[in-house]
Amino acid sequence: MQADFLSDFWKFATVRGRMAQKILVTGGAGFIGSNFIHHALEKTDWHVVNLDLLTYAGNLENLSEIENDSRYKFAQGDISDAKFVDELFATEKFNGVINFAAETHVDRSIEDSSPFIRTNFVGTHTLLESCRKYEVSRYHQVSTDEVYGDLGDNSSDFFTEKTAIDPNCPYAAAKASADLLVQSWHRTYGLHATISRCSNNYGPYQFPEKLIPFFLFRAMNGENLPVYGDGKNIRDWLFVRDHCEAIRLIFEKSAPGEIWNIGGHNEKTNLEITDLILKTTGSISKLEFVTDRKAHDRRYAIDAGKIQRELGWTPAHTFEQALPLTIEWYQKNKSWAESCREKI
Repeated sequence: MQADFLSDFWKFATVRGRMAQKILVTGGAGFIGSNFIHHALEKTDWHVVNLDLLTYAGNLENLSEIENDSRYKFAQGDISDAKFVDELFATEKFNGVINFAAETHVDRSIEDSSPFIRTNFVGTHTLLESCRKYEVSRYHQVSTDEVYGDLGDNSSDFFTEKTAIDPNCPYAAAKASADLLVQSWHRTYGLHATISRCSNNYGPYQFPEKLIPFFLFRAMNGENLPVYGDGKNIRDWLFVRDHCEAIRLIFEKSAPGEIWNIGGHNEKTNLEITDLILKTTGSISKLEFVTDRKAHDRRYAIDAGKIQRELGWTPAHTFEQALPLTIEWYQKNKSWAESCREKI
């Protein structure tokens, strides 16, 4: 198996040496996807096609700096639209697919799960079928640690790649279901497919319904910060640029069928996050404790030992380094954030 993997990898690398790969990045106008496209154009010779529906969280301003790059192309469309996706694959002849496209906000999934099932599950199925039909060399699914469920108050447990999936909210269930589809397309049809499950991301271009930019802009405007429950829910925080580097390594080097955990080694309670934001901004905003969210998992924590041992990846940024950089970016891009906040 190892010999087959090395043969496949060197074949992929050799082709890259003769002709640049054409990679489909879905959800590339969103937070992590747009950061990844910037990363890919900087670190590789790939040609990137960005497929995005441009829902409320998609923003082409995230990519304005590279919109005229000859190696970049944008296509607006829905990954759950089988006819559209099939025509795109037939026209573009992709060498690989990296699927970031997803509805991701837990609160929205509780209010209406339908878009999450359509995009996260049906959309993944559509992409997998097109990969199979057009013999795409590689497929990577960007997933989440939320598929594992809740670690509770046990501070000694961590999610590993062997942890059983046990989702608690509609968003996590839709992502877990998509992961199972990806695994089955590898095992049944031999698709070179991989999955990564990451911890909470933060950094530039994150839509301000998510915790850090949401609290940041309320703090900058002197507004109260609404904290769910007792605020002691714990998340592992990962800087988005470190996440992008990990995904690229997995896409280029992983054996087929592998699952990879990507974590930041930065466990923080929501209260700790709010305190850091208030201190960094000098805000006089007050905390406002509100009714806890339904099915609010208490703790997520990633064991990223596998990707460190086998691919040599470790986060390049600590939380103490990257949070001030993130806050500085948002302070310099207030108009971008305010235009996004109008969509919340």
